[in-house]
Amino acid sequence: MPHREARRLAARLGLAAALVLGGPLAHAGATADCTGSYTPRSGQPGKDVAWIPTAQPLVDRMLQLASVKPTDVVYDLGAGDGRIVIAAAKLGAKAVGVEYNPQLVQLARCLIGADGLSSRAQIVQDDLFQTSFGDATVVTLFLLPELDMRLRPKLLALTPGTRIVSHAYLMGDWPPDQRIITPDGMAYLWIVPARLDGSWTFRSRHGKGQFMVTFIQAYQQLRGIVDNGSTLADTRLSGAQVAFDFPDGADLTRVTGRFEGGRIVATVTRNGHASDYVGTRS
Repeated sequence: MPHREARRLAARLGLAAALVLGGPLAHAGATADCTGSYTPRSGQPGKDVAWIPTAQPLVDRMLQLASVKPTDVVYDLGAGDGRIVIAAAKLGAKAVGVEYNPQLVQLARCLIGADGLSSRAQIVQDDLFQTSFGDATVVTLFLLPELDMRLRPKLLALTPGTRIVSHAYLMGDWPPDQRIITPDGMAYLWIVPARLDGSWTFRSRHGKGQFMVTFIQAYQQLRGIVDNGSTLADTRLSGAQVAFDFPDGADLTRVTGRFEGGRIVATVTRNGHASDYVGTRS
């Protein structure tokens, strides 16, 4: 067989194998089929906000900022063509997109299928202000500031430690825990803080030690006063994790704990000696 004909046959066989085995060419063809039936236009009007897709490099950085891992449940509110949902599912997470526009919903579902991700990713057609996302461990969004503010009470009510990432816009007076600047835009990270505001009594698990703390909280920013009159120092609150110091006579007491089940399970360290304590609301 002449070399030219052999090369042509090999090329045909390679194409056929790619189509049969689901290789890159097959994936490209399936993706083209999705966008061929409907191609959204950046800036097209939507129910609450115009659709402007987030650039893929920034999508990847947002998911890195949220430290998305296979054990996560990721919700993208205003999912558009599903690109964040797809990227999260490729990281092994369970991913759910909420989108109101039925054409974008169908496009996103088609693209999810083309990527073979239907077992880990789905798109729900719904109003993002009506949908439930209480099982989320990560929430992503690219909305307008006034829409973020409408969602903020539901976001703050999520399980402490849930990560929220927003493209471009802030959450009013709730300061972000972290921010990044990229050539494709800015993104902000919040970690939902435990609600500790008020008075707590800490009791030793194995002794008679006890002290009271009154926390004054503004989101993840924490201040407080101990019943001995001391003011808390070096306070830190990140999700369910809390830590603070206070002087007790000539000694410095260090408390590190975790909010769980309505209690603070803590380790109290004085003079190098650590003891187990439990804090309950007074």
